[in-house]
Formats: sequence, structure tokens, C-alpha cells
Amino acid sequence: MATGPSTSGPITAAFEFAGDANSPEPWSSRVRTLTRLGRHREALALLRHGDPSPPPHALALPAAVISCTALALAAGVAQMHALAAKRGLLPASDAYLLSALLSSYSRLGLLPRAHQLLDEMPLASTAPTTVRTAFNSLISGCALHALPAACFAVFSRMRATGVRFDAITLLALVPSAPLGVVPQLQALAARAGLASDTSVANCLISAYARGGAALARQVFDEMPRASRDLVSWNAVLSAHSQNGLGVDALELYWRMRGRDGGGVEPDAVTLVSVLSSCAHLGARGVGLDVKRYVRERLPGFRANVQLCNALINFHARCGSLPQAQQLFDEMPKRSIVSWTALITGYGMHGHGDVAVNLFEAMVSEGIQPDNVAAVGLLSACSHAGMYDEGRKHFSAMKGTYKLRPTLEHYTCMVDLLGRAGRLDEARDLISSMPMPADGAVWGALLGACKIHKNVEMGEEAFEHVIKLEPSNVGYYVLMANIYTDTGQLDGVAKVRVMMKQRGLKKEPGCSYIEHKGKVHLFMADDHSHPQEKRIYKLVVKLEQLVKETTGGVNGSVVVGRTVKAAAPLVGFHSEKLAVAFGLLNTEAGGEIVVIKNLRVCDDCHVFLKTVSAVSNRAFLIRDASRFHRFEDGACSCRDYW
Repeated sequence: MATGPSTSGPITAAFEFAGDANSPEPWSSRVRTLTRLGRHREALALLRHGDPSPPPHALALPAAVISCTALALAAGVAQMHALAAKRGLLPASDAYLLSALLSSYSRLGLLPRAHQLLDEMPLASTAPTTVRTAFNSLISGCALHALPAACFAVFSRMRATGVRFDAITLLALVPSAPLGVVPQLQALAARAGLASDTSVANCLISAYARGGAALARQVFDEMPRASRDLVSWNAVLSAHSQNGLGVDALELYWRMRGRDGGGVEPDAVTLVSVLSSCAHLGARGVGLDVKRYVRERLPGFRANVQLCNALINFHARCGSLPQAQQLFDEMPKRSIVSWTALITGYGMHGHGDVAVNLFEAMVSEGIQPDNVAAVGLLSACSHAGMYDEGRKHFSAMKGTYKLRPTLEHYTCMVDLLGRAGRLDEARDLISSMPMPADGAVWGALLGACKIHKNVEMGEEAFEHVIKLEPSNVGYYVLMANIYTDTGQLDGVAKVRVMMKQRGLKKEPGCSYIEHKGKVHLFMADDHSHPQEKRIYKLVVKLEQLVKETTGGVNGSVVVGRTVKAAAPLVGFHSEKLAVAFGLLNTEAGGEIVVIKNLRVCDDCHVFLKTVSAVSNRAFLIRDASRFHRFEDGACSCRDYW
């Protein structure tokens, strides 16, 4: 017989009546019903104050354990355990009760007691399904408390005992497994005939997504089409979205909505992933289609904070701040993520004053800022050149906001000081940091040296940053540009030699533009697009107009050459190609939205300002850090970027 805690206690008082413990009573059924309905306090009250004439049947015990667990009453669970042992119901005569106790102890973090209960089971004389249930409960409990080593220790014991694992075992193990172990579990599932189990496949997709989308997609593609449920589609969509593969995520979304989906309708989880990809790509048309779907099919969507946050983020990152603000205002309840999405959105558009006001309004409503919100605020101050505000809020982090500045916050401050031309102050801030500066901090200083053409400090920052991130090509390019801007060609050559010796190549610039629901990708000097000839011809024509208008400021046009021969010299950067595509394929007067992976260079900035004037079109360009709205020959960044 199992040993257990004392049976004394108010919860077990209702069980201390004489009579036949094997006689089922109606009120025991009522206890179970209340537990099933989630009315746990009522279930336990019925146990205490129910009809005392007969004793409760053993079927009420598992229900009592479940209710105690739901209410986090560890002492109550222990009392149920003791009473069950006293009545001879343990260790193995009641599988349901055993499972409830093991699950309860595991969920409440009382793992030693769960192990003890398993140790006391007479495995040889207990039904295999009961033993498997016991092992599964303990593995699930270890997984719940993020104890992967304990999970696999129990699993090893399970296999050594000769107990066959099932899908429930794998559903607990796979999310807990290190990424390198997941293929082994997949192989075990295949050998056990569980690979075709939809829930197991879904779990594998989510696990593989932690390391990229390729293996997750492979599992999904190998699933029979009829086996794919909503969870399958959501898992594979999320795998692509969270790994930055927005184009593939949208392709999967359209497949889901079509015949491949087999009638599966997207839910809020699906749409959050799709909106995230739309935000990443600047796919405004697809995002608006999703928004229409939300309004038509999910009328109560404003109560779904996560979905509203995704919509706000989509609008903000696609250049539609009024719509983002409207959604924010309509939300009945907001999380700190809601505030941060809007603060960051205004910051990316250069509206630092609005971002600061929002941050202060959030604080006044009693919402405690977190590190992400603080990064959004400081970044907004940096993009808007708001030195005093940025300094004030950075100084208030420890005292007022109870936040300890992280490397990200210091990176924002170095960027803020550097953009404002306070390079010495930025260097002093790095020296005063309570932790070693990382590559991002020194990279921010290097970027500021590029803006202000400070070779000496740039060389210092470059020396530090390539020690920390020797393979980050962007820093070599920045240093080479500093030398170029100051006419030091020997320095440019030196950096090029370093890059060649280390096998580094400049990251290619790429830009996205959406047209009629399809996202078009352009690379620098890319000739793969079906409209290549028309696009390049237009860029050359526009370069000529820019030269005539600016007096050759950008100096990139080579007259008298073929398009193909001129390409390397003209500098067909990706955003120029994307804008030309937009001019050729969209109606006059409409805004053209382009998303770029790198910072807009000086040459393209001049080009886009000038073309916005001569074409009478507005261009909204989101580069690696902010938005630029080019209209009537000017940029919203006021040439401060």
C-alpha cells in the first residue's frame, strides 16, 4: 500500500463516514459534473457539506484532485492521496485516480511526490495503459516546469521498463527537446507508427521552427493533405513568419484559403502570423484583405488584444499611422505591446514628439514600461533628433521606470548622441557603461562617424567592432564609406583587402514592392524580373532627369552606354528598381510603398527626392531603421537619417 500524507483536514472530512466505499452515490456524480464544468469551489464545498449518510464513491476522488489542482490547493491534493491510500485504491487499482494524482503533483511542481507515487507502482501487475498514463503524466509535469533533462530521464526509464510510448508522450517530449534531439524523436515516432498522427506532426513542425523553416516545411509537406488541420497550417505559417520568410508565409496563406486548405478557415492565430509577414514585407494590399476578413468573420475582434496588436503593427510598419491610431483608440483593453507598437510606429516615421507623448500617457495610465517600450521611445528620440527628451528618459529608466538599461538602450543612446554630432559624449557614454559594449553599440558609433565624416573615431570604433563581429560585412562597408567620403582611397583599399582575406562580400541590397497581391523582390543590379528592360530603361531616364535637375550631385549617370553596360556604373540600387516598377505599374497619383533591407544611401536619397518632384508621385520607403516619405522634392526625415 502506498504511503501518503495525513488524512486529516477539512477537505477530507466528508469522506469520513461509515459505509460501503464501493456504492456509487448521486452526489458523487454531481461532484464530478461540477469539476468538469470548472466549478471547482462548488465541487469541494459539496464534498465538505454533502449528504453525510453514505460515504462518497471512489469516483469522486479524482474529481476532487482535479479541483484542488485547479485551485492550487497542494494540501488538498495530499489529503486526497492519503485517503485513497487508506482505502486501498492505490497504488494501481484506479488508473484514473492515479493519473489525476500524478498529473496534479507534477503540475503543482511537487515532482518528488510524483516520482514517489510512480516508484510505488507494482509495474508488473499493473495494466500497461495505467503504467503508460503514469509515465506520461510525470513527463508532462516535468515539461510544464521546463525541466527537459528530467523529461528525458523519465522517458528513458519508461523505455527501459518496456512501456510503449504513445502520441501523448511525444507531445510532451518534443517541445522540451533541444533542437538537435528533435530528429531522433521524429525517427522514434516513425518507427512506432506515430509519424502520421496529426498532433505529433504539428508538434514537430513547431519544434523545427525554432531552428528555421526548412525542416518544419518538410514535415508539413509530407503530411497527407487530408490530415492537415488548422493547427498544421498555423504551425507552418508561424514557422515561416517568425523566421523572416514573409513571401513564403503569404504563399502558404493563399494555399490555405484555396483548394489546398481543404475547407480549413483561418482563425486569429493564423491572421496574426499573416499580418506579421505583411508588416515585414510592406504587403499593404494583402494586409488590408486580412483586415476585411477580420471585420467580416470575427466581429468581436477588438477584444482579441493579440490580433489588434498585429493589426496596429501592420498599419504602422506599412506607413498607415492614422489607421494604426484608430485601431488603438477602438481597443477596449490594451496591453503594453499595444502601446509599444504605436510608439515604435510613430518613431519610425520620425514623429518623436508623438511617441514621447504616447509613452508618457501610457505611464500616466499606470502601465509599467518594459525594456522593449523603452527601446521604442529612445529610438524615436534618435530618429527625430530629440536629444534632450532622449537624455531625460534614459536618465529616468532606473529611478522612475525601475528599468536597468540594457545593451539595446545604450545602443539607442549612442545612436542619438552620434546623430546629433555629440561624438565625444557618445564615446564617453560607452566608456561609462556597466557592461562591455557589444558590436551594436560600437556599430552605432561607427555609423555616426560616417554621418559626420570623423575618420579618427571611426577607426577606433571599427577596431572594436570587427573584434566583436568579424563577419559582419556592414561594418566594413561603413568604414570604407568613411574613407571614401574623406578622399582616403588607401583606406578604402585596406578595407577591401581585409574583406577579401576574410572571404566577406557586401550584403546585397534588396527591396520589396507589392502589386495586386503579389510581392515583387528586387536585388541591386538585378536582371531577373520579367519587366527588366522597361524598368532599367526608366531608371536610366530618371537618372538623366536627376542629373539635369541637381546639376549632377549624385553623378551616377553614364550617358551613351547600353542599359546592361551602364548598370554597374549607374548603380541600379534595389529601391530605384522597385520605384521604377511602381511607376510603370500603378495609377498616377497613388503612393508607392517600398521596403528595403539596408539603409537608404545618399545617392538614392537624392534620386528619390528629385524623382518625387518630377513625377508628381509620393514614395514611402522603409529602410533598415525608419520610414522616408519622399514628396514634392523633400523627405520627411529632413535629411537626418
